[in-house]
Amino acid sequence: MRFDENNGTADEITRALSHLAERDEVMARLIEQVGPFQIKLETDYFSAVVRSIVAQQISTSAARSIYGRLLKATGEGKLVEGIIKFSIPQLRALGLSLQKAAYLKDLAEKSRAGLIEWSRMAELSNEQIIAELTQVKGIGKWTAQMFLIFSLGRLDVFPGDDLGVRTAIKNLYRKRALPKAKQLKRWEKLWHPYASIASWYCWRSFDLKKKTA
Repeated sequence: MRFDENNGTADEITRALSHLAERDEVMARLIEQVGPFQIKLETDYFSAVVRSIVAQQISTSAARSIYGRLLKATGEGKLVEGIIKFSIPQLRALGLSLQKAAYLKDLAEKSRAGLIEWSRMAELSNEQIIAELTQVKGIGKWTAQMFLIFSLGRLDVFPGDDLGVRTAIKNLYRKRALPKAKQLKRWEKLWHPYASIASWYCWRSFDLKKKTA
């Protein structure tokens, strides 16, 4: 299952919210506080993963600026070939670290070689997509899961390694410490088969705290 506002899945989202609210009182309150579920999918798959790599361990504004320079340098619609053509020093001159420049080169080269088949991503299972993407240097399970949620709209992705989700669980469920991997199984099971939507509400919970601060 997937969510996509252009694919008539409003009924599925309604069922998902009802399901989560019925099973989880904490999530029910959070859904009421945050409001409607809204994600606009990033349908340019290659660009979405490039942005994820660029954004690793830097601020959102810095990532946006670097990605903008990269797009301008490569030209409209020529991101793959542009990254392949550029040398590591040229990519670094755009603001990328040495590691990230190498990661982008590897991603572009594997894409051109057909080792990553973007056109058939929607046909693959979550596990197959994670395996395909993590063959690229610099892409781990977390980045692959973000792609599953924000590009493919997969409904049941539980990003247990995400610090935001873990912190939200700690705060919302009043835990003394961040939950560990074994403890997270409880929420993965509780939110199934709509873990992506529950995770989105966990991320939005931090916006609520800013409003009340």
